[in-house]
Amino acid sequence: MPKKTQRRKVRKSSSKKKATRSKGKLSKKEAAVFKKSLVKEKISLLQGINHLTNETLKKSQREASGDLSGYAYHMADMASDVYERDLLLKLASGERELLFKIDEALRRIEEGKYGSCASCDKKISKTRLRAISHTIYCRECQEKEEKKQ
Repeated sequence: MPKKTQRRKVRKSSSKKKATRSKGKLSKKEAAVFKKSLVKEKISLLQGINHLTNETLKKSQREASGDLSGYAYHMADMASDVYERDLLLKLASGERELLFKIDEALRRIEEGKYGSCASCDKKISKTRLRAISHTIYCRECQEKEEKKQ
């Protein structure tokens, strides 16, 4: 008889775990997989930002253009170089914004909030999390946020 009682208790506790997960929480194993993916993406972004920084900010305009002679170069060349430098800085800025979102996602994993929508607290689909690992909204709430902007 005691064995049956123990089995029932095990079944009840496993159903409680399932109920908890369905509210938006991921299992520890799932969270670890997403965390590994986010960290990998973060490292890649940091390397990209470092490369862009080294290519644009740490060089003078003359060094960046490859013109190391003492002669003045054409205004069109200068404009082209300024445009390219501005474009690279905008790319770096966008990557920094993405880096912030990844850090936010990593913080949510640590707090146990990753995988649940920040707006409605429903579970974000794993397909969405795999596609956009740094998302904080479910698809429906993301659409609402985009309509506001």
